[in-house]
Amino acid sequence: MATINPYQTYQQNSAMTASPQELTLMLYNGSLKFMKMAKRALADKKFEEKNTNIIKAQNIVQELRVTLDLKIEMSAGLAQMYEYMYTRLLDANMKNDTEALEEVVILMTDMRNTWKEAMALAKKN
Repeated sequence: MATINPYQTYQQNSAMTASPQELTLMLYNGSLKFMKMAKRALADKKFEEKNTNIIKAQNIVQELRVTLDLKIEMSAGLAQMYEYMYTRLLDANMKNDTEALEEVVILMTDMRNTWKEAMALAKKN
């Protein structure tokens, strides 16, 4: 008999009932979580764990990129930013480059914070 993890159930329900804006915020937060885990694993020389977490972050960046509506003018700039972040994550993974990883953490944090502000402004209006 399988055990039910209440936290996993909560996460699944949250994702299933979230608005597109909330899902985007979840993706930003998830990517940051995986990058921070990768950074810690790299510091501890746990290279397999670092690799797994960077790949998870890369997958999220790719998801953010492919879901852009290219009819919207600013999407082209976001697509370039996501491509840059993906490339820097690749560098961080292949070269065990903490600076590249930290650069993407900073960029993603800025994007996440901007997204949160936009959500708050949209709620006001």
